[in-house]
Amino acid sequence: MGMGAECHHHDIAQSGLSGASLDLVLGQAETRCQSTQERLTPPRRRVLELLLQSDAPLKAYDLIAAFGPQGEPAKPPTVYRALEFLVRMGFAHRIESLNAYVPCRRDAESHRAAFLICDCCGAAQEFEPSHLNRLQSADTGGYAVRSITLEAHGLCPACQ
Repeated sequence: MGMGAECHHHDIAQSGLSGASLDLVLGQAETRCQSTQERLTPPRRRVLELLLQSDAPLKAYDLIAAFGPQGEPAKPPTVYRALEFLVRMGFAHRIESLNAYVPCRRDAESHRAAFLICDCCGAAQEFEPSHLNRLQSADTGGYAVRSITLEAHGLCPACQ
């Protein structure tokens, strides 16, 4: 079900960050990078900031268009490299079915990610699915599972 006449937008309970909350999360990301000898470069920080400020998943072209502080676009490789870093570090997740990105809303550096995605308003809610822990530790015939992402599409309570 895509966006249609019956679909609407509403206030998403988990809205984007701003002000002191945004500064706190960016500071925590900086600290985590330093502890792993990584750098949260200005482009990486800007992409993370844009993701954190959003209340919905963002496509790379949205990030490219909004990159500059005055609204000037970034060069695509800058944003794609930043997204690759943020996903690798666990600061962001890629929602494959939407070809979009969201900030990680969990504290853990490494975890199984699961999303409930509303096909009407576009909200994406992250949660930790405990049953996926068994798959990650299961005998997978020698295959080393590094990460698992589950996406479930449907209608959020406000759109039902």
